[in-house]
Amino acid sequence: MDRYSSYKDSGVEWVGKIPSHWINSRLKHVSEIVTGNTPPTKDEDNYEGGEFLWVKPNEINGLIPTNDTKQKLTIKGRSLSRVLPPFSVLVNGIGRIGVFGFSELPVSTNQQINSIVFNDKVDNRYGIFHVSMMKEGFLSNSEKVVVPILNKTKQENLEFILPPLSEQQQIVSFLDDKTQKIDSLIQQKEKKIELLKEKRTSLINHVVTKGLNPNVEMKDSGVEWIGEIPSHWSVLPVGYFGDVTLGKMLTNEDKGGYSLKPYLRSKNIQIGKVYIEDIKEMWFSDSELDKLRLHDGDLLFNEGGDVGRTCIWKNELPECYIQNSVNRVRFKEDNQYYFLYLSTLYHSIGYYDSIVNRVSIPHLTKEKLESVRFLRPPKEEQQQIVEYLDKQTEEIDTLIQLEQKKIDTLKEYRQSLISEVVTGKIKVV
Repeated sequence: MDRYSSYKDSGVEWVGKIPSHWINSRLKHVSEIVTGNTPPTKDEDNYEGGEFLWVKPNEINGLIPTNDTKQKLTIKGRSLSRVLPPFSVLVNGIGRIGVFGFSELPVSTNQQINSIVFNDKVDNRYGIFHVSMMKEGFLSNSEKVVVPILNKTKQENLEFILPPLSEQQQIVSFLDDKTQKIDSLIQQKEKKIELLKEKRTSLINHVVTKGLNPNVEMKDSGVEWIGEIPSHWSVLPVGYFGDVTLGKMLTNEDKGGYSLKPYLRSKNIQIGKVYIEDIKEMWFSDSELDKLRLHDGDLLFNEGGDVGRTCIWKNELPECYIQNSVNRVRFKEDNQYYFLYLSTLYHSIGYYDSIVNRVSIPHLTKEKLESVRFLRPPKEEQQQIVEYLDKQTEEIDTLIQLEQKKIDTLKEYRQSLISEVVTGKIKVV
């Protein structure tokens, strides 16, 4: 790649040197920063039946345009918002600082987003590419409070590299071509990952409902969505062969002789794993400690919200208990890992969601869970199924990880290329 004939120090550590004839400006000189707002949510007329895009931070997608939103504004709601022109850059200013996106359409945003509306000194597409490399600048200028915040004033004063407009347009033409080719490769890898995941799911679903012997005699399971199962398998409510226990209500104070202990709540029960990065503590009596302490191999079910997420406790902590948003199932004879595979199938097809008690949010109560009919092969066959699926899914997961590494490498290369071109390390004009 060519380089420019001469360079100068930009004065910005994360930018380094830039071509001598480029200008080191600031965002406030090349754009207007617009902080979004939220039209009153109590007034349904601002949202109900709306058609105007209203963007929240979880809807901004980097270099992929946000051309649709989950929630929209009506004409009335839009009149109370701050409408941005197409190709404004949307920057998350609270929490995940520096996450950015844009839309090809006029949009409004909520107050967590500080949008950059470029003036006629900047080609909008160049501006988007430029912002994609500014995360370090956004982070270093954010206020480190409970939740990181990038305020409007500090954002306005961030440095902006300004080539002549004609060169900006040539840079855009070059980067559009290169990034589209890279993105095409990424999409191919993502499609391959989706196919591998579908293969993994199909394999599990078949084996946990049909077994490993293709020649075995079959019978009707009595469950419409499962169909036939091996004739020697049983179909029983889980409460018949497993001990189901619901955790305890949150107790915030010592009621006399209580012990302060860590516990799992709904958030900690993820599909196939326990999330232990955010563990809370509460007070337990001696009898509650005996009843609710987790043992290695306990099968755990999320009780509320996205009901039926299932995982197995593997002594991730030396000692832990459960709150009443978690059901524990403990088996005496059966293989809990077979039922983890089976329960993951039940969750994925929405079976738990179809049977739960509903008030404001769904609840998979202890009684409901006890009545769920599980397929139950003989114990020896459960073990064979688990060993087979562990091996097969590990091979598929390895392929998925390899494809994901390729995607990560392509994304890193794409971002490196953008940074090199936007700061003039590579000459494309």
